[in-house]
Amino acid sequence: MTDELSAGPGAGASICAVIVTYHPAGTFPLHLQRIIPQVGATLVVDNGSFAYELDNIRPERTLSVVRNGANLGLARALNIGVERARAAGFDWALLLDQDTRVDADMVDCLLAALASCSDGARVAAVGSRFRDSHGLAIESLKRGAQGALWKEVESVITSGSLLSLAAYGVIGPFRDEFFIDHVDTEYCFRARAAGYRVIETVRPLMSHTFGTPTAHRLFGRTTWTTNHSADRRYYMARNNTVLLKEYGTAGRSPWQWKSFVRSLRLAKRIAYFEGDKFAKIRAVAQGWWHGLRGRLGPR
Repeated sequence: MTDELSAGPGAGASICAVIVTYHPAGTFPLHLQRIIPQVGATLVVDNGSFAYELDNIRPERTLSVVRNGANLGLARALNIGVERARAAGFDWALLLDQDTRVDADMVDCLLAALASCSDGARVAAVGSRFRDSHGLAIESLKRGAQGALWKEVESVITSGSLLSLAAYGVIGPFRDEFFIDHVDTEYCFRARAAGYRVIETVRPLMSHTFGTPTAHRLFGRTTWTTNHSADRRYYMARNNTVLLKEYGTAGRSPWQWKSFVRSLRLAKRIAYFEGDKFAKIRAVAQGWWHGLRGRLGPR
Protein backbone atom coordinates (compact mmCIF):
# COMPACT_ATOMS: atom_id res chain seq x y z
CA MET A 1 0.00 0.00 0.00
CA THR A 2 1.24 3.44 -0.83
CA ASP A 3 2.16 5.95 1.83
CA GLU A 4 1.14 8.94 -0.28
CA LEU A 5 -2.02 9.52 -2.28
CA SER A 6 -1.58 9.54 -6.04
CA ALA A 7 -4.46 10.19 -8.40
CA GLY A 8 -5.62 7.80 -11.09
CA PRO A 9 -7.29 8.69 -14.41
CA GLY A 10 -10.99 9.03 -15.22
CA ALA A 11 -13.97 11.28 -14.52
CA GLY A 12 -13.40 10.93 -10.79
CA ALA A 13 -9.72 11.88 -10.90
CA SER A 14 -10.38 14.97 -8.77
CA ILE A 15 -12.09 12.85 -6.09
CA CYS A 16 -10.48 11.03 -3.18
CA ALA A 17 -12.63 8.39 -1.49
CA VAL A 18 -12.27 8.45 2.31
CA ILE A 19 -13.46 5.29 4.04
CA VAL A 20 -13.47 4.99 7.84
CA THR A 21 -13.10 1.45 9.21
CA TYR A 22 -13.61 -0.04 12.65
CA HIS A 23 -13.28 -3.84 12.79
CA PRO A 24 -14.57 -4.26 9.22
CA ALA A 25 -16.33 -7.43 8.11
CA GLY A 26 -14.79 -9.86 5.66
CA THR A 27 -16.86 -8.34 2.84
CA PHE A 28 -15.06 -5.00 3.12
CA PRO A 29 -12.45 -5.70 0.39
CA LEU A 30 -15.33 -6.39 -2.03
CA HIS A 31 -16.91 -3.03 -1.19
CA LEU A 32 -13.51 -1.38 -1.55
CA GLN A 33 -12.92 -2.80 -5.02
CA ARG A 34 -16.23 -1.31 -6.25
CA ILE A 35 -15.15 2.24 -5.43
CA ILE A 36 -11.44 2.21 -6.36
CA PRO A 37 -12.02 2.35 -10.17
CA GLN A 38 -14.42 5.28 -9.83
CA VAL A 39 -12.15 7.77 -8.04
CA GLY A 40 -8.70 9.26 -8.34
CA ALA A 41 -7.48 7.77 -5.05
CA THR A 42 -8.82 5.87 -2.07
CA LEU A 43 -7.83 6.45 1.54
CA VAL A 44 -8.82 4.03 4.31
CA VAL A 45 -8.67 5.57 7.79
CA ASP A 46 -8.82 2.81 10.38
CA ASN A 47 -9.91 3.39 13.97
CA GLY A 48 -8.11 0.64 15.85
CA SER A 49 -8.98 -2.56 14.01
CA PHE A 50 -6.88 -5.68 14.49
CA ALA A 51 -4.06 -6.03 11.98
CA TYR A 52 -5.50 -9.18 10.41
CA GLU A 53 -8.78 -7.39 9.69
CA LEU A 54 -7.01 -5.19 7.15
CA ASP A 55 -4.51 -7.75 5.86
CA ASN A 56 -6.82 -8.91 3.07
CA ILE A 57 -6.94 -5.46 1.45
CA ARG A 58 -5.15 -5.89 -1.87
CA PRO A 59 -2.49 -3.21 -2.47
CA GLU A 60 -3.27 -0.70 -5.24
CA ARG A 61 -1.29 2.27 -6.57
CA THR A 62 -4.12 4.63 -5.66
CA LEU A 63 -4.89 3.07 -2.26
CA SER A 64 -3.46 4.30 1.04
CA VAL A 65 -4.22 3.25 4.61
CA VAL A 66 -3.90 5.27 7.83
CA ARG A 67 -3.94 3.16 10.99
CA ASN A 68 -4.85 5.26 14.01
CA GLY A 69 -4.21 2.46 16.50
CA ALA A 70 -7.27 3.41 18.57
CA ASN A 71 -10.86 4.45 18.08
CA LEU A 72 -10.62 8.21 17.67
CA GLY A 73 -14.25 8.52 16.63
CA LEU A 74 -15.87 8.93 13.24
CA ALA A 75 -15.50 12.72 13.16
CA ARG A 76 -11.76 12.70 13.87
CA ALA A 77 -11.14 9.91 11.35
CA LEU A 78 -13.07 11.82 8.67
CA ASN A 79 -11.04 14.94 9.35
CA ILE A 80 -7.77 13.00 9.06
CA GLY A 81 -8.86 11.62 5.69
CA VAL A 82 -10.22 14.88 4.34
CA GLU A 83 -7.12 16.83 5.37
CA ARG A 84 -4.90 14.31 3.57
CA ALA A 85 -7.06 14.59 0.47
CA ARG A 86 -6.78 18.38 0.56
CA ALA A 87 -3.02 18.22 1.03
CA ALA A 88 -2.76 15.90 -1.98
CA GLY A 89 -4.57 18.45 -4.17
CA PHE A 90 -7.95 16.79 -4.59
CA ASP A 91 -11.06 18.94 -5.06
CA TRP A 92 -13.62 16.52 -3.62
CA ALA A 93 -13.78 13.77 -1.01
CA LEU A 94 -16.27 10.92 -1.31
CA LEU A 95 -17.03 9.79 2.24
CA LEU A 96 -18.04 6.15 2.77
CA ASP A 97 -18.78 3.73 5.59
CA GLN A 98 -17.09 0.34 5.58
CA ASP A 99 -20.35 -1.57 4.98
CA THR A 100 -21.68 0.59 2.14
CA ARG A 101 -21.94 -1.14 -1.24
CA VAL A 102 -21.77 1.49 -3.97
CA ASP A 103 -23.28 1.26 -7.44
CA ALA A 104 -20.90 0.96 -10.39
CA ASP A 105 -21.89 4.41 -11.64
CA MET A 106 -22.14 6.21 -8.29
CA VAL A 107 -19.46 8.80 -9.01
CA ASP A 108 -20.76 9.53 -12.51
CA CYS A 109 -24.24 10.12 -11.09
CA LEU A 110 -22.97 12.36 -8.29
CA LEU A 111 -20.98 14.44 -10.77
CA ALA A 112 -23.99 14.66 -13.10
CA ALA A 113 -26.18 15.89 -10.24
CA LEU A 114 -23.56 18.48 -9.33
CA ALA A 115 -23.20 19.61 -12.96
CA SER A 116 -26.96 20.11 -13.25
CA CYS A 117 -26.97 22.51 -10.29
CA SER A 118 -26.75 26.09 -11.57
CA ASP A 119 -24.54 27.30 -8.69
CA GLY A 120 -22.42 24.23 -8.10
CA ALA A 121 -19.69 26.35 -6.54
CA ARG A 122 -21.99 26.93 -3.56
CA VAL A 123 -22.70 23.22 -3.02
CA ALA A 124 -21.00 21.91 0.12
CA ALA A 125 -22.11 18.29 -0.26
CA VAL A 126 -23.93 16.03 -2.69
CA GLY A 127 -25.52 13.14 -0.83
CA SER A 128 -26.48 9.75 -2.22
CA ARG A 129 -29.93 8.39 -1.72
CA PHE A 130 -29.72 4.72 -0.76
CA ARG A 131 -31.43 1.35 -0.65
CA ASP A 132 -31.52 -0.34 2.75
CA SER A 133 -29.81 -3.71 2.49
CA HIS A 134 -31.93 -5.18 5.33
CA GLY A 135 -35.30 -4.04 4.05
CA LEU A 136 -35.88 -1.13 6.43
CA ALA A 137 -38.50 1.21 4.99
CA ILE A 138 -36.97 4.48 3.84
CA GLU A 139 -38.98 7.65 3.39
CA SER A 140 -39.12 8.51 -0.31
CA LEU A 141 -37.93 11.81 -1.64
CA LYS A 142 -40.46 13.75 -3.68
CA ARG A 143 -39.21 14.67 -7.11
CA GLY A 144 -38.99 18.29 -8.12
CA ALA A 145 -39.27 19.02 -11.81
CA GLN A 146 -39.62 15.92 -13.98
CA GLY A 147 -36.22 14.41 -14.70
CA ALA A 148 -34.48 16.27 -11.86
CA LEU A 149 -31.32 14.53 -10.67
CA TRP A 150 -31.28 15.97 -7.17
CA LYS A 151 -33.30 17.61 -4.40
CA GLU A 152 -32.20 20.26 -1.92
CA VAL A 153 -32.22 18.90 1.63
CA GLU A 154 -31.33 20.00 5.16
CA SER A 155 -28.69 17.32 5.60
CA VAL A 156 -27.29 14.13 4.11
CA ILE A 157 -25.74 11.08 5.74
CA THR A 158 -21.98 10.77 5.79
CA SER A 159 -21.73 7.65 3.66
CA GLY A 160 -22.07 8.37 -0.04
CA SER A 161 -21.64 12.14 0.34
CA LEU A 162 -19.41 14.01 -2.10
CA LEU A 163 -17.77 16.76 -0.06
CA SER A 164 -16.41 19.96 -1.56
CA LEU A 165 -12.94 20.46 -0.12
CA ALA A 166 -12.99 24.15 -0.97
CA ALA A 167 -16.18 24.55 1.06
CA TYR A 168 -14.72 22.39 3.85
CA GLY A 169 -11.86 24.88 4.14
CA VAL A 170 -14.41 27.64 4.82
CA ILE A 171 -16.99 25.72 6.87
CA GLY A 172 -14.43 24.00 9.05
CA PRO A 173 -13.88 20.37 10.04
CA PHE A 174 -16.32 17.84 11.42
CA ARG A 175 -16.70 18.29 15.15
CA ASP A 176 -14.37 15.84 16.87
CA GLU A 177 -16.26 16.18 20.16
CA PHE A 178 -19.40 14.66 18.59
CA PHE A 179 -17.37 11.44 18.17
CA ILE A 180 -20.11 9.62 16.22
CA ASP A 181 -23.78 10.18 15.31
CA HIS A 182 -25.14 13.46 13.95
CA VAL A 183 -21.62 14.37 12.82
CA ASP A 184 -22.99 14.70 9.29
CA THR A 185 -26.14 16.55 10.37
CA GLU A 186 -24.20 19.16 12.30
CA TYR A 187 -21.79 19.73 9.40
CA CYS A 188 -24.66 20.23 6.95
CA PHE A 189 -26.43 22.64 9.30
CA ARG A 190 -23.22 24.63 9.64
CA ALA A 191 -22.69 24.61 5.89
CA ARG A 192 -26.18 25.94 5.21
CA ALA A 193 -25.75 28.60 7.89
CA ALA A 194 -22.63 29.74 6.00
CA GLY A 195 -24.62 30.12 2.77
CA TYR A 196 -23.79 26.79 1.14
CA ARG A 197 -26.24 24.31 -0.36
CA VAL A 198 -26.71 20.64 0.47
CA ILE A 199 -28.31 18.43 -2.19
CA GLU A 200 -29.15 14.75 -2.51
CA THR A 201 -29.59 12.55 -5.57
CA VAL A 202 -33.10 11.41 -6.44
CA ARG A 203 -31.84 8.02 -7.57
CA PRO A 204 -30.42 5.57 -5.00
CA LEU A 205 -26.70 5.06 -5.62
CA MET A 206 -25.75 2.58 -2.90
CA SER A 207 -26.92 -0.08 -0.45
CA HIS A 208 -26.57 1.00 3.16
CA THR A 209 -28.01 0.04 6.54
CA PHE A 210 -28.54 1.80 9.86
CA GLY A 211 -27.70 -0.59 12.66
CA THR A 212 -29.24 -4.07 12.55
CA PRO A 213 -32.89 -3.31 11.83
CA THR A 214 -35.72 -5.65 12.79
CA ALA A 215 -39.45 -5.40 12.07
CA HIS A 216 -42.11 -5.75 14.77
CA ARG A 217 -45.91 -5.73 14.79
CA LEU A 218 -47.57 -3.41 17.28
CA PHE A 219 -51.26 -2.47 17.26
CA GLY A 220 -51.63 -3.76 13.72
CA ARG A 221 -48.71 -1.73 12.36
CA THR A 222 -45.18 -2.69 11.39
CA THR A 223 -42.52 -0.82 13.36
CA TRP A 224 -38.79 -0.94 12.73
CA THR A 225 -36.02 -0.54 15.25
CA THR A 226 -32.29 -0.40 14.56
CA ASN A 227 -30.94 -2.26 17.63
CA HIS A 228 -27.94 0.03 18.04
CA SER A 229 -25.64 -0.55 21.01
CA ALA A 230 -25.97 1.35 24.28
CA ASP A 231 -22.99 3.55 23.37
CA ARG A 232 -24.58 4.51 20.04
CA ARG A 233 -27.87 5.27 21.78
CA TYR A 234 -25.94 7.57 24.12
CA TYR A 235 -24.36 9.54 21.26
CA MET A 236 -27.66 9.75 19.37
CA ALA A 237 -29.49 11.24 22.35
CA ARG A 238 -26.65 13.55 23.40
CA ASN A 239 -25.73 14.95 20.00
CA ASN A 240 -29.36 15.41 18.98
CA THR A 241 -29.86 17.46 22.14
CA VAL A 242 -26.81 19.58 21.29
CA LEU A 243 -28.15 20.19 17.77
CA LEU A 244 -31.50 21.32 19.15
CA LYS A 245 -29.72 23.64 21.56
CA GLU A 246 -27.42 25.20 18.96
CA TYR A 247 -29.63 25.38 15.89
CA GLY A 248 -33.15 25.56 17.30
CA THR A 249 -36.30 24.10 15.80
CA ALA A 250 -39.56 25.33 14.32
CA GLY A 251 -42.46 25.84 16.72
CA ARG A 252 -42.81 27.29 20.19
CA SER A 253 -41.67 24.37 22.33
CA PRO A 254 -38.32 24.98 24.05
CA TRP A 255 -35.44 22.87 22.80
CA GLN A 256 -35.01 21.20 26.18
CA TRP A 257 -38.54 19.83 26.02
CA LYS A 258 -38.15 18.68 22.43
CA SER A 259 -34.94 16.84 23.21
CA PHE A 260 -36.60 15.18 26.21
CA VAL A 261 -39.57 14.03 24.13
CA ARG A 262 -37.29 12.63 21.42
CA SER A 263 -35.23 10.77 24.01
CA LEU A 264 -38.41 9.45 25.64
CA ARG A 265 -39.65 8.12 22.30
CA LEU A 266 -36.31 6.43 21.72
CA ALA A 267 -36.45 4.85 25.18
CA LYS A 268 -40.00 3.57 24.53
CA ARG A 269 -38.93 1.96 21.27
CA ILE A 270 -36.03 0.27 23.06
CA ALA A 271 -38.33 -0.92 25.87
CA TYR A 272 -40.82 -2.41 23.44
CA PHE A 273 -38.55 -4.07 20.93
CA GLU A 274 -34.83 -4.25 21.75
CA GLY A 275 -32.57 -6.34 23.92
CA ASP A 276 -30.25 -5.03 26.66
CA LYS A 277 -33.05 -2.60 27.54
CA PHE A 278 -31.77 -1.28 30.87
CA ALA A 279 -28.30 -0.40 29.59
CA LYS A 280 -29.68 1.30 26.48
CA ILE A 281 -32.35 3.32 28.30
CA ARG A 282 -29.76 4.38 30.86
CA ALA A 283 -27.48 5.44 27.98
CA VAL A 284 -30.27 7.52 26.42
CA ALA A 285 -30.95 9.27 29.73
CA GLN A 286 -27.24 9.94 30.27
CA GLY A 287 -26.87 11.23 26.72
CA TRP A 288 -29.82 13.59 27.12
CA TRP A 289 -28.41 14.93 30.40
CA HIS A 290 -24.90 15.39 29.02
CA GLY A 291 -26.38 17.14 25.98
CA LEU A 292 -28.19 19.58 28.25
CA ARG A 293 -24.97 20.30 30.12
CA GLY A 294 -22.83 20.50 26.98
CA ARG A 295 -20.60 17.61 28.01
CA LEU A 296 -19.11 16.28 24.79
CA GLY A 297 -16.28 14.00 23.68
CA PRO A 298 -16.12 10.19 23.94
CA ARG A 299 -18.41 8.51 26.44
